[in-house]
Amino acid sequence: MRVLAVVSSVLLAGAMGVANYPPNTVKAFPFSNGHLPAVTVPVNNPQTDAKIRLGRQLYFDTRLSSDNSISCASCHKPDHGWADTGPVSEGVGHAKGGRNSPSVLNAAYSVLQFWDGRAINLEKQAVGPIQNPVEMQLTMDMALGRLKGIPGYVSQFKDVFGTEPNEEGVAKAIAAFERTIVQMDTPYDRYLDGDRKAMSAAAVRGMALFNGRGHCTACHSGPYFSDGRFHNLGIGFSGGKFADEGRMIVTKDRKDLGAFKTPGLRGVAETAPYLHDGSEATLASVIDLYDRGGIQNPNLDRAMLPLNLTDREKHELVEFLKALSGPPLSSDKPELPE
Repeated sequence: MRVLAVVSSVLLAGAMGVANYPPNTVKAFPFSNGHLPAVTVPVNNPQTDAKIRLGRQLYFDTRLSSDNSISCASCHKPDHGWADTGPVSEGVGHAKGGRNSPSVLNAAYSVLQFWDGRAINLEKQAVGPIQNPVEMQLTMDMALGRLKGIPGYVSQFKDVFGTEPNEEGVAKAIAAFERTIVQMDTPYDRYLDGDRKAMSAAAVRGMALFNGRGHCTACHSGPYFSDGRFHNLGIGFSGGKFADEGRMIVTKDRKDLGAFKTPGLRGVAETAPYLHDGSEATLASVIDLYDRGGIQNPNLDRAMLPLNLTDREKHELVEFLKALSGPPLSSDKPELPE
């Protein structure tokens, strides 16, 4: 399976460490975001093949929704960069939430999960949608009741966790699978390793803009291309109020009004539409938004300033963002337990 093959490469990369990259390449790109390190695995949820296999089955199993129609994969589609194709996703009964489904690709590198950061790790995130009334629409008791009625799952939970199906096991298994959805083989990574043909000339100029006049690394910093913090771009602000209060819903602090988590950018070309409400259809339109300095509002992030980019510079930034995508990292629906 492609995903498991990638896990091996992740572990190998971690064993190598940044210090083993050719020193001249690191020195040559002092402002680059760099390579992804190995995924950090919680000590209380070590990766095992059996657990990852169980998590993959749960990820694709529509029986974890009230009408057996929705799974994690319904909104985080492996063939669409592990994100959704629409501005917002449809749950049970075509119910719609108010936010775009973020990609699961490389989500293991995000400290907080969801656009508002309300989940502190993948384990906490994994069981949220099951119990969301506009997503999978089950209580956890109902979901566990279904799993306990499926002999194959009962046997696998016993083998992996030594227990019958429970919330902790569901969370740990899905999180373990999601930690395998990692991509670090992109034209950008190969360019950093010294392959000067890996990125086009326009993409290389775009990388310079990204790290310079484009002001992108103010928020999209580090190997995951995210600072893991929350910023107000003014999205959804109209008539003196926000359609979605964002991070403030979690912190109750008005300084977080209208602020949302900086998404990672690896694989971003595959995950349109963009922003927390899916309001921008293309990377080009997102660049235009940043070029205008966002949408003015009383809480606009201080990093949001008009850029006055030329059309050519905007094109080059888009070409660089495209270079952050590697080969499609897909995963077919596995055979599910009966």
